[in-house]
Amino acid sequence: MSAMIREIAFDTETTGLDPDKGDRIIELGAVELINHIPTGETFRMLVNPGRAVSGDTVRITGITDEMLAGQPPFEAPIVVDRFLEFVGDAMIIAHNAKFDRGFLNMELLRCGRPVIEDARWIDTAAMARKKYPGAPASLDALCRRFNISLESRTLHGALLDSQLLADVYLELLGGRARAFEFEAQNTGGGENTRAAARARPAPLESRLTSDEAARHRAFIETLGEEPIWMKHGA
Repeated sequence: MSAMIREIAFDTETTGLDPDKGDRIIELGAVELINHIPTGETFRMLVNPGRAVSGDTVRITGITDEMLAGQPPFEAPIVVDRFLEFVGDAMIIAHNAKFDRGFLNMELLRCGRPVIEDARWIDTAAMARKKYPGAPASLDALCRRFNISLESRTLHGALLDSQLLADVYLELLGGRARAFEFEAQNTGGGENTRAAARARPAPLESRLTSDEAARHRAFIETLGEEPIWMKHGA
């Protein structure tokens, strides 16, 4: 059996755009994928940044200072420990990964935790630009390209964007049909083969009555000596 691939689709919302100027994370969202398919396991938490949220952030996310006032800071174990436990050693998928990586690693450094190295990040924006050169590569544009519904996305949110991102990532890998590739089994000789379909223990009994069979034969006789499907060996 091929090895399980565990990944995390990840997004943040922040007070502003620059962690080097004191901007902080205000929301974390993450979606677990196994073999590139969302499992339904998610993580979402609002975070008190200890500073005011920018007007642009409020407009884009709807998250206000009042909403964050009673939330724990990132360094609280209920946030950082739970988030790191959820992520584990999985690869992390993000759209414009440099942005989310910069903010997450800044927060980890602030509370004395190891950063998540660059090699563990997958950037879907870079994937899209490589696959569709010159085309818009925003998350919204990719959702429209792949007919992924944006109906519920009136505001940006870390969990909702992570869920959309998981769908976009699967499409960038080759589409939803790719999910069936993971039914393949490794033969040990370096080749992947699908598991053979199991034979039914006993054939199903026909639901065709004798009267229906007789009427069918009578109908076939009206079609001439060589019905078209007989010419094709059916």
